[in-house]
Amino acid sequence: MEPINIIKNEGSRITNEVRERSMTYIAGGLGIVVGLAWNEAIKSLIDYLYPASSANSISAKFVYAIIITVIVVLVTMYIVRPPAKKV
Repeated sequence: MEPINIIKNEGSRITNEVRERSMTYIAGGLGIVVGLAWNEAIKSLIDYLYPASSANSISAKFVYAIIITVIVVLVTMYIVRPPAKKV
């Protein structure tokens, strides 16, 4: 293979990898925006159901944090699990 073809192929590969990673980072950033929006909505709901002067407000926020943590851990474990082997 000629050196110029090697350089073109490598440049094309690098361009594709940069494009893929950029899309991943953009999607991650948008996911953070969505997560923050839901966080504010749920905090407002807790404040509405349990006024700030209520001791239940703090308890509700801790329960919310624990539930969200468990859900995120389970989803993360599902996403990063190794692919099943084909028999």
